[in-house]
Order: sequence, then structure tokens, then C-alpha cells
Amino acid sequence: MKVVKQNSMNHNLEQFEERLGVTFANRDFLEQALVHRSYLNENPTFPFGHNERLEFLGDAVLELVVTEYLYKNYENPEGDLTNWRASLVNTKMLAEVAEELHMRDYLYLSRGEAKETNPKARTYILANTFEAVVGAMYLDQGFGAAEKFIHQFLLPRLPHILEHELYRDPKSAFQEASQEKVGITPNYRVVSETGPDHAKIFTIGIYLNDELVAEGTGASKQEGEEAAARAALKAKSW
Repeated sequence: MKVVKQNSMNHNLEQFEERLGVTFANRDFLEQALVHRSYLNENPTFPFGHNERLEFLGDAVLELVVTEYLYKNYENPEGDLTNWRASLVNTKMLAEVAEELHMRDYLYLSRGEAKETNPKARTYILANTFEAVVGAMYLDQGFGAAEKFIHQFLLPRLPHILEHELYRDPKSAFQEASQEKVGITPNYRVVSETGPDHAKIFTIGIYLNDELVAEGTGASKQEGEEAAARAALKAKSW
């Protein structure tokens, strides 16, 4: 099936395959993994569907590979392994790996999405694409190829996660520590909001009573609170 390119993105799939370390027998799988739903709204005759079914499949493959790796390599209890897995397959981590692989350069996006500056929206698109590419790999090359890819690009991040305890929920960790050490439950306040409505950046302060312990920023209040709690743990050396 010949595909007519209808946007300005880079669709040199041979180059992309080199980045991935996989040569597809049927590149249609890879092509479809790169189609965002928004693109089809502007190009209804495009010969491929969007990537959401592949994303669904890739999510399951990804979880199995990571779960098996943790089970075989660590004797920690289930709760630890669950937290570590969540840290490896969360949206932010997958988006970072996708960014390193330059996946955004190959995506089929609508003109509006291609110009999107909201970091949260970009993160979700990249993470979903990563999962879709894993799904495409699985269909084309089998479980072994998908497993090798995940081992090469995602699992090497685990030591950093463990060393810096990134699997800990910073808000819960700071609340537990503050209640134990000073008998105070922390509270969060919005310090500032910047940017347009569709791409706001929130700066959140974390307080013990009226003492400002630290600040954090994020694309949502929740992200800002987590960043503030993480900074507060460092500030208090908790």
C-alpha cells in the first residue's frame, strides 16, 4: 500500500528503524503506530487508522516484559516491585525514552497538534506512541524483539530510579516524615500561574504551618505539588 505523505513530518522509516534497532517485515505496522487520531481528522482518506489499538497492545506487552524482568532479578516483596514497575512505565518515563528516540519527528499529527506547546499534551502523545511502537514490534517481530527493545531502551533507567527513590510518592513521603518529625501536616498553596489557559504552568508552595519549605512547578497543580514535595524532602534532608 503506497502512502501519500500529507504533512511536513519526517517519515523516513528506514532511519527510524535504525534508531529502534528493528527492521520491520511489514512497515505498515510501524507506520500505523505513528498516526495520532488528530491527523485523521484533517486527512480522512489516509490509508491507516490511528495508533490507539496498537497502544493498547503495546501497553500489555510492556507491562509483561517489565514485570518478568523485576520478578527474575529482584527478590523484593510484591509492593516494592509494583512501585518500581509503575515508575518505569509511567507517562513521563515513556515520553522521555520516546524523546530520546526522536519519535516526535516521525509522528503524523494534525497541524494544531504539531504546533502544540503544552508540555503535558506532548508528554501524553509521546508516551502513547512509545506503547504503540512496542505493539507494532510485537505484531511484526514477535515477543522477543519487543522484549529486546524494552531491555535496551527502558530497563536501563531502573538503577537511577532505585538510587534516587523516584518510585516513592513524594507527597506521601513528605507528609509521613513531617507528621513523624514535627507533628505537622503539610499544606500546598498556589504561588503563581503563568501561560495561556491551554498551557498553564503552576508554581506550588509546600508549607508547614506558615513556613514555606520549598516550591515546585508543573503543567498541573498535581505535578506542581509533587515537584514541591520532592524539593521539600531534599530541603529537609528527609
